[in-house]
Parts: sequence; structure tokens; C-alpha cells
Amino acid sequence: MIKPDYIFESSWEVCNKVGGIYTVLASKAYTLKQQFHDNIIFIGPDTCSTNPVDFEEDDALFKDWKSAVPAGLKVKTGRWLTPGKPIALLLDFKQLFDARNSLYYEMWDCYGVNSSSAFGDYDESCIFAFSTGLAIESFVRYYKIENQRLVAVFNEWTLGMGALWLQKHLPEAATMFVTHATTIGRSIACNNKPLYSHLDAYDGDRMAEELHVEAKHSLEKQTAKHVDCFATVSDITALECVKLLDRKPDIVTPNGFETVFVPKDKEYDRQRSDARKTLADITAKLTGYPVADDAFFVATSGRYEYRNKGIDIFIDTINRLRTTALSREIVAFIMIPAWVYAPRADLKYLIDNDITDAKPLQTPFITHYLNNMSDDRIINFILSSGFTNTAADRTRIIFVPCYLNGRDQIFNRPYYDLLTGMDATVFASYYEPWGYTPLESVTFGVPTVTTNLAGFGLWAKTQISGTDIRQGVAVVERTDDNYFDVVKNVSHHLTVMMTSGNTDIIRQNCFKVANKAEWSKFIAYYNEAFDIALVNAQKRTENNNMIKR
Repeated sequence: MIKPDYIFESSWEVCNKVGGIYTVLASKAYTLKQQFHDNIIFIGPDTCSTNPVDFEEDDALFKDWKSAVPAGLKVKTGRWLTPGKPIALLLDFKQLFDARNSLYYEMWDCYGVNSSSAFGDYDESCIFAFSTGLAIESFVRYYKIENQRLVAVFNEWTLGMGALWLQKHLPEAATMFVTHATTIGRSIACNNKPLYSHLDAYDGDRMAEELHVEAKHSLEKQTAKHVDCFATVSDITALECVKLLDRKPDIVTPNGFETVFVPKDKEYDRQRSDARKTLADITAKLTGYPVADDAFFVATSGRYEYRNKGIDIFIDTINRLRTTALSREIVAFIMIPAWVYAPRADLKYLIDNDITDAKPLQTPFITHYLNNMSDDRIINFILSSGFTNTAADRTRIIFVPCYLNGRDQIFNRPYYDLLTGMDATVFASYYEPWGYTPLESVTFGVPTVTTNLAGFGLWAKTQISGTDIRQGVAVVERTDDNYFDVVKNVSHHLTVMMTSGNTDIIRQNCFKVANKAEWSKFIAYYNEAFDIALVNAQKRTENNNMIKR
């Protein structure tokens, strides 16, 4: 296979944690850095003024080039503070918005991208994508590396315009486009339409018009059509691409993870103990009564997509368990970032002053107040399900609606630290192209329940049976029509975990599954994708040269 000399990888989530793509890139960076050293360069948006980032600026890095970048583009250079510490470029692209109309016309004229119905985050995404193309072209031209093997990787529709622009203006570079979820597939699922039973009947272009995502869909479809390598992250999403984008991916590149994020041996035990103390302490202060030492801690987390991520399934599962005879107390945590107004002042006061004998707080199931408390679907479902979190109830449910980055003012611990303290996790997704959360869970030794509609769930079933959570992963069959069967089956797996005494063996089973999904194994798919991109780019440039002659 042909190996790149330089890789430029861009995403809205480089040094900017929004969702799972951040974890994909941050964990993959370690393995790529070992292979390509400082010839792998990540490119993200400059959000430093509004969002703390894992970025260490180095103004001396590429200092000569930065003074020569195109007008209107500002670049910060430094290192992404993730294992491997790869080079990262953060782009301030606000001054490029004036080029929007000419850019959209060029994309329509050259590639048929229809931006006429664009709204929302489309403009900002496309101008950032345009800036990545400008930055890559400028870097390559300045350092005169056009004749080396160059691969530019663009993640999600938000970077699609960068791939198309670069392919036209720097044809020497091989372009690779990775879709982590199709715009139409996600939109169908979010609008409570049956995706899987009707997939063969859907027309992607018509659904884009119905769901008002024509511009995003057009950009995604044309990018997939024209790049040198089109990839997606799972077989289930590859099927969506065929049916909704009219394009079969060149390759499926499953998402791996790195065990370097996980503490070892005594440090793992210490972190788990500390996490459980923190979780129990905050639960006790919120609800007004202590948590048993052997309480069963279970969690779900991820993006706030109520149906897609199975948040409704999780609440109904805990509610079902609440009505059964339990051998242990249950504390269920919903760690889903929402529109946070502020950390609860009353809860923070109890924590800061270590008050242990206070009465239950009002609304004793949420740690941070929201801007839209009365309209929040999670809160309303918790209330309608009858949860009270009183001492008479052996099942408590806690909504943690903030990013757990260690600075939330209540837990003040990163998500991974708290994940270590769980006994099990549930990610009963309806729409989940890959599913980083269950992979993270088993990597940290916590058994998980996922579904066959998640890419990770499908992959896990190729490694284990998926029928017994004690193997590390339980994969529940989910369809468009079996909601209550899913609730019943998830409840069963959690009951098995609550009554199992072989926790050390189960944890080792988790680690065994996770080891098979390390980037050291999965990076081979990316190496093959780079080869495909380079070969196709060479064919493309040769064909263009023949046409010019």
C-alpha cells in the first residue's frame, strides 16, 4: 500500500469537544502520531475565546508560514493536549464570511452543491471548511511539498466544502471524506420516522426537502461522490450511504480507542473508589439520605438525542426496575449535556461546606439548573414516570446535564473518572452509526448494554455472543417496533449484573473486548483508505492532464 508523506485531518471537533468525533480523533491521534510523527497535522476551529480547549499554543511553530497565509485567515499553531500531542492548527475564519456567495457559486458551478436553502449552522460550517482548504493549500505551496504524497481527511458534512474546494485548487492532494452519520438518516430518526423498516423506500433527495435539510444533504452527497476516498464508520451506516446518498463507501473505517486513557492496577482501584465516593456524596446531598455502600451505579451518556440515543429506554428501564424486588439500591445517572443555566447553588453550598445532614433539596434529581426546565424532555419524563428520590424508594435517578470536563462546579471530575465508578452502563440507541460510549465503557472495565442498531454493537457480536452482559457487552435486538421488548431485555441484563458476584472476571472480560478494538488493530483500515485516496488521486490528475492536452 502507498503510505502518505503528510496527512492533514480536519474537523469541527479538533480541540473542540462537541460529541463523539472529538474522541475518534483524539484517540486516533496517538497511533497516527507514532506512524507519521509530526507529518500528521490536525486542523480545527479557533474557539479559545468561548470554549476552553485542550490546546497548547506554540507561536514559534511554522512561524514563517503564518505570516504568509491568505488575507482574512488567522492561524494558531501548537499541540493538541491528547496522548501523542500531535500538531494542531486552530483557524479563526470570521473575516472570510464575505467570500460566502462566491464560494457557494463555485461549489454549485463545479460540483452541483445547492446551498440556496441553507440556514442554521450551514454558513459557519462551510466557511470553516473553506478556511481549512485555504490553510492546507497555503501550507503545501509555502513549503513546496506538492510533489509529496498528501492526504487531506475531512470529517462530516461540516467539512465537505473544504474537501471539494481543495480538490479543485490543490489537485495534487488526495481527498478523503468520512461521514460519521448521514444527515438524512439522523434527521429521519430524530423526526420519529421509521428508518430501518422503510429504508429501501426512502428517496434521499425527497426526504431532504421534506425535513428541510436540502443544503446539508446536497453538500454531503456531492462530497461523497467527488472525493478520492469516501469512508464511513460502520456497516449499518454504509447501507444508509447506499440508499440515501446513492454512493457506496470505498471502505468502512471502524472507530477504535486507546487504553492509554485508562489507569492501571492500584491507580484504577483508587480512581474507582474515589469516583464512587463522589457519586454517592452528591446523590446523598441532593436527595437527603445516604447511599448504601453496595449500591448499584448505572449510567447512560452522550448527545441529547432523546430517541436516537435511547434516553427514553433508559428511564423506562430504571422505572421498570423500581417496581421489582431489588437486592441492591440503584442510583441511575443520566449524563447528557443540556442547555445549562448554572450549577445548583443549594447543592454547591452543601458540597463546599461538606454538610451531610441536610433535608432533600427541591427537585432532587438534577444537579444543574437548565434554561428550559419546564420544557425539558428528560425532566418531564422523570416526573411523569413517578420518580421521587425519597428514602422510601430504593431506586434514585439523577440527571447530570453538563459537560463533565472537570470544571462543572458540582462533580469537578472528568467523565472518564466518573465512568470508572459505574457498575454498568446502558446505551440502547435507535440511531448510532458507531457508538463510542459503549466502547469507552468496556475500555474502562464497565460492562455495557447496547443494541444491534449501533455500529459498535454489530461489531461486538462478531467477537462475542452479545447475549450475556457478563461477557462485557450485551447487544439487545432493536427494531422500529419493539420498544417495550428492549426495555424488558435491558432490565434483564442489569438484574443479572446486580446479582453477579464475579465482578473481577466481568471486568477482565470488558478489557478483553476493548483490547480487540484498539486503534493499533483498527488503524489498518485507515492505512488502506489512505492508499485508496492516493491511487484515485493519481488517476484523477492523470485524467485531467490528458483532457488538458
